[in-house]
Amino acid sequence: MVTRIAAVLAAGTTIVLVAAVPGAAAGSPPRPGRPGPDGAGSGERPERRSGGAPAGPVVVAPPRYTSTTRLAPGVVFKTFETSGSGGPVLGDLLEVDLRAPGVRVGLLRPPAVASRRTVSRMADAQHALAGVNGDFFNISETRPGVPATGAASGPEIDDGEPRKAAVPDGQRFGPALPPGTSGEDVIGVGADRRGRVARLRLSGTISAGDTTIPLRGLNQYALPDDAAGAFTSAWGTVSRRRAVCGSDTRRDDPCDTDTAEVTVRSGVVVKVSDTVGEGAIPDGTTVLVGRGKAAGRLRELAEGRRVGVRYRFTKAEGLRFAVGGFAILRGGEPLDGLDPRGPAPRTAAGVGDGGRRFYLLVVDGRSAKSRGLTVAEMAGLLEETGSDDGVNLDGGGSTTFAARRQEEPAVTVRNAPSDGSERAVANGIGVFTGS
Repeated sequence: MVTRIAAVLAAGTTIVLVAAVPGAAAGSPPRPGRPGPDGAGSGERPERRSGGAPAGPVVVAPPRYTSTTRLAPGVVFKTFETSGSGGPVLGDLLEVDLRAPGVRVGLLRPPAVASRRTVSRMADAQHALAGVNGDFFNISETRPGVPATGAASGPEIDDGEPRKAAVPDGQRFGPALPPGTSGEDVIGVGADRRGRVARLRLSGTISAGDTTIPLRGLNQYALPDDAAGAFTSAWGTVSRRRAVCGSDTRRDDPCDTDTAEVTVRSGVVVKVSDTVGEGAIPDGTTVLVGRGKAAGRLRELAEGRRVGVRYRFTKAEGLRFAVGGFAILRGGEPLDGLDPRGPAPRTAAGVGDGGRRFYLLVVDGRSAKSRGLTVAEMAGLLEETGSDDGVNLDGGGSTTFAARRQEEPAVTVRNAPSDGSERAVANGIGVFTGS
């Protein structure tokens, strides 16, 4: 279980509390999982998203491997050809033996949660051997004065610490979630060096004397209705205003208009404001953001009152690394209800052999040479390549695979991104060797 405690704050530590009351609804934005006026998401075109899954078999040809390269002991890169409902497909597969000495899988990340970098830039900065893009993210906004944060939709764990939690499912970007899946789904690797697919739910409290307020957010671009959440120095400089916009069911609902921000330093409230802030959050500082019913409760935290904060991910099961992605494969079988429509570039990750092997899978799309796959076809291909459990990651123009040999100084993009060049993304999965 991953736990982060800030109930006893060291000298100089600052906490900022923000609360909001919803504003009036406006318009009739699309249902969750449907394209909105700001596009369909970070990896899906509007015509490629749908809320249902037509019946019928999904067939993808077994991959025919065209090259095999050992990048390092325990790390093998393969290229392949296959075909799906849209036609021919070219792809890349990275097989990682997590038992190999010095090999690990971890989070590729930009300097801040609310920022983006290309896969190759993140991989080189963190000295990764290879990497793919990760979770769907807050790519665009239609609200005047509210910037797109670039932050991922799902949870992240980095080096055993919770870095961010999941936005409400209705606030996600990307395709509709299949039945039985959640925006809290992740793939990761534990301290036991075994990969697994899990579901990470944030649990936490804000405590002040006899007052206890549930904490339901961590460094995420959207908070649940009537909830409070936390921002840390990992968030970055982007305004926190987006966190009080939208609702649990509609991503494009308006922003809340009645807000409160409470600053706490060394465990004591030192300032109360009605404005949601922006700018860098210093180390040792925590910003808590709330909305709806949480507004009045947070405004009770008057100057001079002591406040403690505690949060953790439930069911983390010792994960040292995790990144968001919705489940598409369980027990070697594709999930029911995966949409077989809309071939596109795709990225997926899986685990097999009792969690001892980790797989990164990319297929190109939107070209004559490679038409891409559906989510349902991607699940079948992931199973064909050796995975027992796996997740779908961001696709479309975000799909990127980069790698290098151990002796090479920098990674090279090995696939053909559909935008013609790499897209800056919110995070990724990296493979590392050595110390």
